[in-house]
Amino acid sequence: MRLLHTSDWHIGRTLHGTDLLAEQEEVLGGLAAVVRDEGVDVVVVAGDVYDRAVPSADATAVLDRVIGRLLATGARVVLTPGNHDSARRLGTFSGLLSAAGLHVRAATPRLDEPVLLADEHGEVAVYGIPYLEPEVARHELGVPGARGHEAVLREAMDRVRADLFLRPGVRSVVLAHAFVGGGVPSESERDICVGGVDLVPAPVFDGVDYVALGHLHRPQTLSPRMRYSGSPLAYSFGEAGQQKQAWLVELGAQGLAGVRAVPLPTPRPLTILTGTLEELLSDPAHATAEQHFVSARLTDPARPADPMRRLQARFPFCVHLDWTGAGSAPGSGSYQERMRGRSALDVAGEFVSHVRGVPATPAERELLARALGAADREEAAR
Repeated sequence: MRLLHTSDWHIGRTLHGTDLLAEQEEVLGGLAAVVRDEGVDVVVVAGDVYDRAVPSADATAVLDRVIGRLLATGARVVLTPGNHDSARRLGTFSGLLSAAGLHVRAATPRLDEPVLLADEHGEVAVYGIPYLEPEVARHELGVPGARGHEAVLREAMDRVRADLFLRPGVRSVVLAHAFVGGGVPSESERDICVGGVDLVPAPVFDGVDYVALGHLHRPQTLSPRMRYSGSPLAYSFGEAGQQKQAWLVELGAQGLAGVRAVPLPTPRPLTILTGTLEELLSDPAHATAEQHFVSARLTDPARPADPMRRLQARFPFCVHLDWTGAGSAPGSGSYQERMRGRSALDVAGEFVSHVRGVPATPAERELLARALGAADREEAAR
């Protein structure tokens, strides 16, 4: 049996306020071609299907079209909610949807009820563990003393192993949305730390043939049988240049037979450009980035006028800029360190310079000194 492991679709997410639905549908809709070409039997999505608990109508329409294309190949789809999803919303009509081949595993008390699939070697049990909010899940699972992600996931996996014990010879796959020890985070994940306890030790997931993990957006291998597929698109400039992928997982007669990466296309690459505004606007070396999502880091000594509009004239998908010139961030270290030993006038003058992009004039500093003096006198009179 062949499975395609994906996660963290985040349908409806934006990049610095820019809509990504077209790019998301292009990549996710293209998974159907992978399913056909590779003979995939089941697609698994390990959480964060949507980017928010209440997705927009446009986001739900994208999911509907993507799932429709996947099911049209003859493959099954199994998905679970992540910390961005509403489990109750995602699980609506799950009983009816399963008849069409879409299996949504969103009910915490039923996480030990697998989707049973079969091939020439027998049955495969696919367990979907929804994202477990510890304070809620400990009551849903009947373990009020459990604290933190490790405790509730340990209880969940104990239930999975107990069910597997009653299915001798059945191969097993678990979908889980968690931060597992050994994983490397990216800039674009939402922290799921609760009460200071978020990291889940990998041995919690012992006893199954393959663990399809979601939450971390960088594809990575924690062990041959435990992997993060990562997100299908880059959702922060910290992921610029990262090759996105899914995992093609093959189960043989005795369990896991092999795993290989399936690269995914990049509809619009992310590029970080650094230089003065004029350099970015005129340098022919940047021509390849003109249709990329661009984050510009301007090094001009003074803040240029209307930089975003001018950048977007050449880079229409420029969505973010920083001014890193000499006047942008005086000093380094913490705010307290940078302010130590400086007068109120110096701090106020620096603020004016930062906002305007040019140093405060002597006349302006005189006005600031008068205002600060008046404030001091008013405070002393109270």
